[in-house]
Amino acid sequence: MGRRTLIVVIAVLGVVPVLSGLLGIVGGPAALPDGEAVNATVDGEYRFTNVFWLAAGLLIWWSLRRPEERAAVTRVILAIASLGAIARLVSIAVTGWPHPAFIGALALELFIVPLVIWWHVRTFPRPPAFEPGRA
Repeated sequence: MGRRTLIVVIAVLGVVPVLSGLLGIVGGPAALPDGEAVNATVDGEYRFTNVFWLAAGLLIWWSLRRPEERAAVTRVILAIASLGAIARLVSIAVTGWPHPAFIGALALELFIVPLVIWWHVRTFPRPPAFEPGRA
């Protein structure tokens, strides 16, 4: 599969944090599947954390405008998302299984995202030489 296909796949993956980040900021925890009202501390923390999730999606899209030059950004964000699966596994161990939508997210983070990172490394193997003035 080619570079263009990879970029489309990553762009589509970027939709997840952008939309869910916006929903988390605007709707709060009650907007989650099986969500409910929580106290002000949990609500504020949840909305705050979703700013980072939204930013991750926007950075993914930004990185795809110059995929070779910004490959490290793409990989770091995808790796962080994949590592988020560890937090989900801790939650499962402590509180039990979540809504099926979040089991799907766990599968995506554990299996699909690492494959996309591997594909990205194979497609964009090394960063280009530094060129002053290009950002």
